[in-house]
Amino acid sequence: MNNKLRTRLALAATLALGATVVHADPAVIYDMGGKFDKSFNEAAHQGAERWKKESGKGYLDFEISNEAQREQAMRRMADKGATPIVGVGFAQASTVEKVAKEFGKQQFAIIDSVVKLPNVESVVFKEHEGSFLVGMMAVLASKSGKVGFVGGMDIPLIRKFQCGYEQGAKYANPKAEVTSNMTGTTPAAWNDPTRGSELAKAQFAKGVDVVFAAAGGTGVGVYQAAKDGGKLAIGVDSNQNHLHPGVMLTSMVKRVDVAVYTLFKKTNPGQLTVLGLKEGGVDYAMDQHNAKLVTADMKKKVDAAKADIIAGKIKVADYMASNTCSY
Repeated sequence: MNNKLRTRLALAATLALGATVVHADPAVIYDMGGKFDKSFNEAAHQGAERWKKESGKGYLDFEISNEAQREQAMRRMADKGATPIVGVGFAQASTVEKVAKEFGKQQFAIIDSVVKLPNVESVVFKEHEGSFLVGMMAVLASKSGKVGFVGGMDIPLIRKFQCGYEQGAKYANPKAEVTSNMTGTTPAAWNDPTRGSELAKAQFAKGVDVVFAAAGGTGVGVYQAAKDGGKLAIGVDSNQNHLHPGVMLTSMVKRVDVAVYTLFKKTNPGQLTVLGLKEGGVDYAMDQHNAKLVTADMKKKVDAAKADIIAGKIKVADYMASNTCSY
């Protein structure tokens, strides 16, 4: 082999290696339930797709099907040079911390948890504020004065939704009754529509006529049960009003889409970003699908409370601040 040919082969090998390793596109790793869960992960997917459409660039993504895949997927993204790498969901915090330490020159982000590293941005939401508003809405729409909550995995974050919802319900009517159930204690609780339906039906049998689900894909079963039983339901994370028009009273939107879109545009390594009502990070959803369910008086009362929360006149207790729902 002559020197020219050897040089050409070496250059080709170097270029090929570079093509597999250097990959500056952003990446997102969805958690259990998949990117089309009609809820939390899907909101993240929508944010990534919005960035792709506007930038004309591509991104990497991965849907984990078991917990062991989190680290494998993140490490694979990091090996490819992806930056930033966004871990969607609190369960990815330990993985982000571990991999980000090893790949210190790349940027990472975690949604729904806090990782204190110089190359990681943490994004969390004030879910209790948005849940307060839909708790009010539930009671204002209820004929029985009994409203329900179905959570996914029993963790402090979901208790945060529950506690905010309960506070809003009691604010609208101090005599309101709130019945709450959690689906389970493992990640499988995010994707169990059958169990969600069973829990909702049991609540309806006790007189509940409006139920809020903060349970990922499990919520699909809750909403179907509400439709079948002639009751009302409240969606979560994404605007789910369209799933069953006339059944979905509203949705507590959590702008995970905005978080991913913003992170893809620019990360602020080492920063903690907190998104509440004031920042437009959470809210309740109004559109053509629920316009007939929400009266002008209901909307006026909820919007007044929203303004008071933003102004600091109403303090919504955060379950995660003390691991108790005390207000």
